[in-house]
Amino acid sequence: MTAPLVEIRNLRVVRGGQPILRIDALTIGKSAVLAVVGPNGAGKSSLLLALARLLPLERGEIFFNGNPPASESDLAYRRKVALVLQDPLLFDTSVFDNVAAGLRFRGFGKHEIRSRVEKWLARLGIAELKHRRATELSGGEAQRVSLARALALEPELLLLDEPFSALDPPTRKRLLDDLSALLAETQITTVLVTHDLDEALFLGDGVAVILAGELRQQGTPEAVFTAPSDLDVAAFVGVETVLPGRVVAAQNGQISVDVGAQRIEAVGHAQFNQQVYACLRPEDITLWKQADLPSSSARNLLRGRVKQILPGGPLVRVVLDCGFILVALVTRSSAQAMRLEPGAVITATFKASAVHIIPRSDETFRISKNP
Repeated sequence: MTAPLVEIRNLRVVRGGQPILRIDALTIGKSAVLAVVGPNGAGKSSLLLALARLLPLERGEIFFNGNPPASESDLAYRRKVALVLQDPLLFDTSVFDNVAAGLRFRGFGKHEIRSRVEKWLARLGIAELKHRRATELSGGEAQRVSLARALALEPELLLLDEPFSALDPPTRKRLLDDLSALLAETQITTVLVTHDLDEALFLGDGVAVILAGELRQQGTPEAVFTAPSDLDVAAFVGVETVLPGRVVAAQNGQISVDVGAQRIEAVGHAQFNQQVYACLRPEDITLWKQADLPSSSARNLLRGRVKQILPGGPLVRVVLDCGFILVALVTRSSAQAMRLEPGAVITATFKASAVHIIPRSDETFRISKNP
């Protein structure tokens, strides 16, 4: 990780006498893009407002460039930060004047203002809109203006609060592509708040998961999505198969887990006889007709009967009964080629490295449900 720009220590935010956010430790490296994910109401926006010093802390500190909060005034700190909200909140003036507003407030000269505004209007592909009134813009255009206004300030820290959620899919994709290129080029440290996991994976080189007002996991996208820290994180990041079981063999990073009448091979560290959950993402499971089953490096091979076929865009979610419920994702064409339908017998394969092991200390199987 690069040197930290932001370090949060023992943060706690309270509203109306109720704790709404708790973060023991969170680090944001310089030039990094941290995607903060979680369901609505989890506390993500509260984190952003705390980072902007717009929300008071009951306790804790946010260090910036290694300096404690008391080292500078709130105004001096806020001049280093730019915030973009879900709703652009533009003034009823021209696009040019909207982008220039923050620069004028901070006392920049006319020449510098014109140079920066025209630069960022061009970089965001809206130079031809500079004389148009902000009230006449589409949603995507308005959000580009909002981003241009923030980036024209050349902030050290850019805070984005669900900036794409109100946009239609094509507009959202174009803006995501453009913003990704701009962040890579400018190297501005960025915190993106979103509940959309695709956005987090696309833009973030780090991910922080906030659930019920608490930071539950921080790491690379690969670590968070393939090795969630607990069952709640696993459920949020799309792990659909969670199997309670018992370790019956563990040696040199190879684990065998009994899950009911089946045995699953996994990679990881656990102790013999330990109670665990074996977790699988649906995209890591491959389905085969028995006649087409190839020789494969996959350590796990299970026969099951199709319970449900759930179409979802270009992919199909297949629910199998293998003595327990197993959920897989396949393409529509694959589902048609295998003639998948309820009652069909099919073979599921997956690699040992695709199985993530979470230790458990109770006997409550919170996610997995036996058929």
